[in-house]
Amino acid sequence: MAEILRLLQIDVWAAVPAASGPLGVDAISVIAGRRSETPEHLWSSGGIADAFEDLQLMLGEGPGPDSLAFGTAVRVHDLARVRADRWPALLTEASDLSVQAVFCFPLRLGAITLGVLTLLRKVPGPLTVTQGDDASVAAALTKRILNLDFPLLGASEEPDPPHHHAVLHQATGMVSVQLSVSLAEALLRLRAHAYSNSLNLTDTARDIVERRLRLAPETLPAIAVDDADED
Repeated sequence: MAEILRLLQIDVWAAVPAASGPLGVDAISVIAGRRSETPEHLWSSGGIADAFEDLQLMLGEGPGPDSLAFGTAVRVHDLARVRADRWPALLTEASDLSVQAVFCFPLRLGAITLGVLTLLRKVPGPLTVTQGDDASVAAALTKRILNLDFPLLGASEEPDPPHHHAVLHQATGMVSVQLSVSLAEALLRLRAHAYSNSLNLTDTARDIVERRLRLAPETLPAIAVDDADED
């Protein structure tokens, strides 16, 4: 873990995935954003991490959004034992993802929370004291992924991180223009369409960007491009 913490200060993209072993977890993800913003899924180790972050973004609830909103760590040792009214939609949908435990650590700059480091495990159980301490230190250093420590001072030489959900932003913009609604409402329409049709949010956004799907006004069903005019 000491070597991984050293790497975090040199090459965060190499260090973060390597941390899953020492931290005793199966997947890792990083989101960026502030309390009043829709979070940006910056990076994940893939698989269940992608699916879990996509689900939280689509539903707008879960340990990640709570950690981002309140700036505190959220440790869920066993999702099956969480009160049903805490994250009702997430708990129902997450049962299909093989995620049993979730640990979210806020990425803070002073009093401001800039994002969340999320650790996922396929079996229930808490982190050990050492793993929890290491995760907190990793979260403190992982702020560099957000490329925000030095830009706030106007002196960053860090490369921009890859935006995992760039396609979601593109799709939101397209829906906003097509339906003449705000970006916030366009994103809600995207989430609603994906959830009501049991679809992955990122895949739905990609279908819109690649013009395989076009959302219609609320009074009409969505239109598959193959069945519609492409004027």
